[in-house]
Amino acid sequence: MSTPPPSEGPPTADPGGTGTPPPLGDRLGKVLTTRAIAMAGLLLVIIAFGTLWLLLALFGGGTSADQARLEVFRATSNVVLGAGGAVALLLAARRQRLAELELRRKEQELAQRERTQDHVERVAADSRAHQVRLAEDASLDAIERRITELYTKAADQLGSTTAAVRLAGLYALERLAQNTPTQRQTIVNLLCAYLRMPYTLPSVRTLPPWSSLSITETRPDAAEAPRRRDDGSDHASTQELEVRGTAQRILADHLYPGDDPHEVRSEYWPDIKLNLTGALLCHFDLRACRIGNVRFGGARFAGWTRFENVRFDGHSIFGGATFERSANFKGARFQEVALFRGVRFHSSAAFENARFHGGALFGGERTIDGVAHLDGAVFHGSASFAGAEFAGDVDLAHARVSGENHDHVWPDGWKLSPDGDAPVERTLVFAR
Repeated sequence: MSTPPPSEGPPTADPGGTGTPPPLGDRLGKVLTTRAIAMAGLLLVIIAFGTLWLLLALFGGGTSADQARLEVFRATSNVVLGAGGAVALLLAARRQRLAELELRRKEQELAQRERTQDHVERVAADSRAHQVRLAEDASLDAIERRITELYTKAADQLGSTTAAVRLAGLYALERLAQNTPTQRQTIVNLLCAYLRMPYTLPSVRTLPPWSSLSITETRPDAAEAPRRRDDGSDHASTQELEVRGTAQRILADHLYPGDDPHEVRSEYWPDIKLNLTGALLCHFDLRACRIGNVRFGGARFAGWTRFENVRFDGHSIFGGATFERSANFKGARFQEVALFRGVRFHSSAAFENARFHGGALFGGERTIDGVAHLDGAVFHGSASFAGAEFAGDVDLAHARVSGENHDHVWPDGWKLSPDGDAPVERTLVFAR
């Protein structure tokens, strides 16, 4: 018969089965109960009475020997009482230490509960922040999808064969750009790309009498323009002229900061760049607008063109552009270089009171494949630079003026000299 293995030690009291010993106060309460204290007190009283009876019985004779033995017993009793007092003091000190240990344990438990509560609160706060981020990301994704859908739909409308649908697409893009500042430059780029698309002006007979586009006699290529048949294309071209005019008006309206220099209009789109290289622009009007970099290289400005009081904050490139009617740059401010090389002004060009803070290049020459090419502006009408201010260099070398019946005002230091290379008509070039 096998015997059970010996126990490793006395079992630990754990009523709850959690493996944690009971509190120190509970353990003390099981040792020093009220009944135990009462029994100990009764035992002390019995011992006191027994001792008194024993002393009276042994030393009650009153002899000298009894007196001596009584003194010895009294001294011994004092020693015993002193030892008992020392034991009581030790017990009191032990009890005080146990109480301090219990207090320290409770403080540690309280600190642990506080740390646990802080951890729970941090976890809850992180969870809430994560949920908020997820909600924000979902909202941004929804907004981006909505913007993409609106942009795609409006861009598709621009490709419609119906003018009304194209106009609706333009206004949808304008509203989207107004409500979404981060998309403004992208939408402006799309409008500029639309204006750069190939386009043929309608015939003179379909234009209203007030339109300067109907005056073609002054165009150098008017006599060479082929006559078009009335096959319905003029009607579509006239409608497209209205669509393109609407695109130009949208740009002009949102590039105008307002009359108050201290407060801009809510409709103003700042820091916008324009790229209208090679575009056909009809009655182009950007009066009092403020723009960043602009590129009009090779553009054709049909009808009058107005750039009065425009502020060009970036570089301004007009090289190779053609102005078929008057070009008005009065009071314009060019913050960086203004390039007008190879520009043809078929009518008047007004730069009165314009300010050029960078270089103003109306002439010069370029080297292409190692060959020098004269690249100067051509003024067919009157040119006026009265009151213009130039902070940098102004270059009119190789610029030309055709005709002699116009009143011109040139920048200081420039004058006209005869050019023997143009025997057909009297053409003048600039010289210092």
